[in-house]
Amino acid sequence: MTLRRLGLLALVGAGLVSVVAAIAATRLIDRWEARFRGYESPEVFVEIAPGAGALAIARQLVAARVVEDEWAFRYALWKTDRGRDLQAGEYRFDEPVSALDVVGKLARGEVHLRPLTFPEGLTVPAMAEIFGASDFGTGAAFLDAAGRVELIASLDPTAPDLEGYLFPDTYALPRTATADDLIEAMVARFLEAFGEPLRERAAAADLSMREVVTLASLIERETALSEERSVVAAVYRNRLRIGMALQCDPTVIYALERAGLYDGNLTRDNLTFDSPYNTYRYPGLPPGPIAAPGLGSLEAAVQPADVGYLYFVSRNDGSHVFASSLREHNRNVREYQIRFFRE
Repeated sequence: MTLRRLGLLALVGAGLVSVVAAIAATRLIDRWEARFRGYESPEVFVEIAPGAGALAIARQLVAARVVEDEWAFRYALWKTDRGRDLQAGEYRFDEPVSALDVVGKLARGEVHLRPLTFPEGLTVPAMAEIFGASDFGTGAAFLDAAGRVELIASLDPTAPDLEGYLFPDTYALPRTATADDLIEAMVARFLEAFGEPLRERAAAADLSMREVVTLASLIERETALSEERSVVAAVYRNRLRIGMALQCDPTVIYALERAGLYDGNLTRDNLTFDSPYNTYRYPGLPPGPIAAPGLGSLEAAVQPADVGYLYFVSRNDGSHVFASSLREHNRNVREYQIRFFRE
């Protein structure tokens, strides 16, 4: 075979290789851009471990049938130059996605977050029950974490626990979140809510952080109506000013709960229960918060309504009627309580 023929064959061979490579590259490009969903379930979760390499991640995604093959995913990584940006965590997929889409999702760290909601007015044990009923951990772990008083030591150095300082809200958590992670987030959210404006108002009223949060917790447990909070706050602030007992039923309930004696009913005898939290027996504010107040109650505690009320009684519909004198209050009690129960 002549050198010319050999050269021609080499050129043809190189051309064929180039064509095959071009076809393969085109198909690879098609695959990394094409949307794919190989799983039959409504959704699938993929947990990327910290430090996992691109090959291991690619194999996980293929095994979960999120991407069609490893090479499409690795090509997308190479093409976008985001191989070092992939973040650990749990990822949720519920619709067809391309390898390029998956790379973007992992590089942005769009981990799946699970909501956990704590309504206003809950005690730490009640919050622990909610946490224990979730997939994040046990109620005991939450109670242990709620003892981390160092988180608020700069604002309330005498706090024996975090009662009142775990801000009620909905928290979006990764599946791997611990009780400590949540407690830190709840305290951080409280500190954010109780910002400089509220602290300045508290200082102007000569109230410590603990006094404000304690008063706000009483307000939170007394009324769920936003329009009433500042009026309830005024009643308690007026009573404190003149040295009158607060006589707040929720403080008695809290005292009974702490002692394991509350059965869901508050009796007249319960009002004599000996506890520093019983504001029927002991004047002034109780030793600390009795629940987790929301922002509205915190604001009301430092900015009460400008009214002279000293009393209020429930209308039995969630609202209250207020009075400035005992005579007026007794009339309201007869109308809204005694008559109500007789009927």
